[in-house]
Amino acid sequence: MDYKGTKDSVTKDDVTVVDIGAAKKAVTATSIGNAMEWFDFGIYSYLAVTIGKVFFPEVDGPMQLVYAFATFAVAFLVRPIGGIFFGMLGDRMGRKKVLAITLVMMAIATLAIGLIPSYESIGVTASILLLIARLVQGFSTGGEYSGAMTFIAESTPDKKRGIMASWLEVGTLTGYIAGSGLVTLLTFILGSETMLEWGWRIPFLIAGPIGIVGLYLRNQLEETPAFEAMEKAKDNKKEHISLKELLVFHKNPLLIGILLVFFYNVTNYMVLSYMPSHLTAVLGYGETNGLLLILIVMCVMIPIVLLMGYFSDRIGGKNIIAGGLTGLIIFSVPAFYMIGTGNTWLVFLGILILAIFLAAFQGTMPSLLPSLYFTDVRYGALSITYNLSASLFGGTTPLAVAWLINETANNYVPSYYLTAASVIGIVVVLFLVKDPTGKPLRGSPPAVEKEQEIQAAVKKGQAEGLWWKEEKKEIEGKIQAQKSEESLN
Repeated sequence: MDYKGTKDSVTKDDVTVVDIGAAKKAVTATSIGNAMEWFDFGIYSYLAVTIGKVFFPEVDGPMQLVYAFATFAVAFLVRPIGGIFFGMLGDRMGRKKVLAITLVMMAIATLAIGLIPSYESIGVTASILLLIARLVQGFSTGGEYSGAMTFIAESTPDKKRGIMASWLEVGTLTGYIAGSGLVTLLTFILGSETMLEWGWRIPFLIAGPIGIVGLYLRNQLEETPAFEAMEKAKDNKKEHISLKELLVFHKNPLLIGILLVFFYNVTNYMVLSYMPSHLTAVLGYGETNGLLLILIVMCVMIPIVLLMGYFSDRIGGKNIIAGGLTGLIIFSVPAFYMIGTGNTWLVFLGILILAIFLAAFQGTMPSLLPSLYFTDVRYGALSITYNLSASLFGGTTPLAVAWLINETANNYVPSYYLTAASVIGIVVVLFLVKDPTGKPLRGSPPAVEKEQEIQAAVKKGQAEGLWWKEEKKEIEGKIQAQKSEESLN
């Protein structure tokens, strides 16, 4: 059950005054966990060629990279399972506890990869152990990112949700920069041969200390105000929606969420996960030069992401996302043309163009996606949709593109892939998504930053009602109709 106010019953006691200090603390703690997730993805992506040689030496040529990315992608097969498990658990136990569990699992699995003996030492067992570690990472990640989005969205005032949630993606970029920067530095200092021999293990071994820091910070957090308000409003503390009810009565926002995550993840994994290997294995750039270029681009992206989050609170996240999709449709092919020229400045410019449009999504999606769902199903619904879509379309993007290039010998395949995803995305955004900018989350009363804003929020709530009220009545009507039908049978 969510907040039960009716159109004329929003009072000053209903309005949540968000403690900005606590909100910033929540943003920091969740962003560090997200940084750790992408630290792992960053080092794996940047070491894909090396990992292919260490764990799949029996395979030659481009297929070695395909095998390495297949192991990367296989973790995404269990992400939806982890999403269902941790998401439904988070809607029952609370967001804070589940986020602590997922962080610990992720840290242990990443650390384990750095300890696995090579194929030369233990044969195919090494490949199997790598696969198991990736599966554990995938399972825990199923509840990590969606939980972090939920936690931040529920902990921030309505008018600042965009800018504060965008810090989650700063965690993404920081983790990726740390991972890729470490790999680049180690490759420069140790050389390719030493990296292949033992240097590749160092980045994975660092995951342990990072996990301890992240766990400490998360344990200091309070539960989200939206979740606590929902729990207090319940007539029965054991009243929770089932997975079946979630899939049946919330199917429309679930489908919209899957489609939004589709183009978001295709772009995300294309630019941040696949691009390093595209430069090295497909286009033949020097390994260190390619890594350094993308590292610089990611540093440039951080202020752009925050700027997108800032403007999303003013002109609407939906408008910014539509602009980013339009840009990809127009500029994907030209960008990959520049990347393929071999001229360092043009390569940098081509990657930067793609990165700017990706930043438009990163600055807005962490606030938009949680707003699709009501409080009582938000963690579970977001975990299911995000991870199902990420598994089908995001994590498989590097594998699919590497395979298609291998089959077609066409280096423009990634640009066609991005363009097609963007065309689908812009239709979804323009026609299926309601812009939640500045509005309360579905299932919650207004959340403000200062006590002086309470009266204005009450007046607006009493005059206009809660924007999500009709949607909630429709869902409750369907649930009641099914229960009546079941009682008759």
